Amino acid sequence: MNVNGVGEVQGAPDTLTTQIGVQATAEDVTAAIEEANAAVTEVTDAVIAAGVAREDIQTQQVSIDPQYSGALPGGTSAISGYQATNTLQVTVRDLSKASAVLGDATSAGGNATRISGVSFKIDDDSELISDARSRAFADARARAEQYASLAGGELGDVLSITESITGQEQPMASRESASFDTAVPIEPGQQTVSVSVSVKWALN
Repeated sequence: MNVNGVGEVQGAPDTLTTQIGVQATAEDVTAAIEEANAAVTEVTDAVIAAGVAREDIQTQQVSIDPQYSGALPGGTSAISGYQATNTLQVTVRDLSKASAVLGDATSAGGNATRISGVSFKIDDDSELISDARSRAFADARARAEQYASLAGGELGDVLSITESITGQEQPMASRESASFDTAVPIEPGQQTVSVSVSVKWALN
């Protein structure tokens, strides 16, 4: 007899992860890269000063793309400049500092700053998962015992168990730097960790 069970528990997120990028446009590649490098250095220094550990800052993407304007005779586009992008993934492990981190990053990078992919998670959710797993199995067992009784039998040994865990990474709406003030409001809320189990029992 296969029976499913679900267990859910809630916990407060304690970690924020976000992508902080800078963009710079110039007439030549070298100038664009130099401007982007200078801006991302300012952003890096700002988030470290706001309380982020250097090991929690990782380069996520570096790109350089030509910019076009107008069409030349023959239908080809003219290159008007180059846009350099440098994006960091930043992990904030103290949410009391998250507002200052985002605000200071924006101030350091100015209008070139792009903030996206803000999400919250529970850094160590092992206890929550364990609790949810216990609840899921208890739910499945209660159902199985009822079915066994309805069938006029008794619940036997567990033959197999499979599980699925969901609930981490709670995204926050993305914003560009223009919408961030010096103090960025941060509301991590609660996260639900859910464990689903499918248990196969022998029916005696």
